[in-house]
Amino acid sequence: MAGSVKTPSKSMVGMGQIDFAHPSEPVRAVLGSCVGLVLYHPPSSRGMLAHIVLPEAAGRQGPPGKFADTALPYMLEELQKVGAYKSCLIAKIAGGGQMFGGQGPLQIGKQNVAAVEGLLQAQRITLVGSHVGGQQGRRVQFDATTGEYHVEVAGKEKVIL
Repeated sequence: MAGSVKTPSKSMVGMGQIDFAHPSEPVRAVLGSCVGLVLYHPPSSRGMLAHIVLPEAAGRQGPPGKFADTALPYMLEELQKVGAYKSCLIAKIAGGGQMFGGQGPLQIGKQNVAAVEGLLQAQRITLVGSHVGGQQGRRVQFDATTGEYHVEVAGKEKVIL
């Protein structure tokens, strides 16, 4: 699983990647059906962003950030290493758009959102902000200094979670 956390953070978090946000260096992603999961530890101002592509690994190989069921445990482990313990973590999510229309069997955006929400609930991590669904992509930016998760959808007002 090496190489899935980039350091230092200064740019985009690509599909399947996970990155720490460092002071004065927000992390960013562009999301469609993917989910951008932020785990944030307010007491230490530590946080990470995962760019989750699919709900579960189901035996498939890939970096831990690619799948919801591998991203969350990996993030918890990495945050614990820097003293950001689960008991104080909060979560914010964005994305999960239906990029190929709202009908039909391939609703990966909804599946991604449901998987992330279910995993957070199972881990007893409070979801404090959510901007999901719809049929448009999003640009997101997470700043660990402030804890703000900025969400932009083309033609709409920016939302801060």
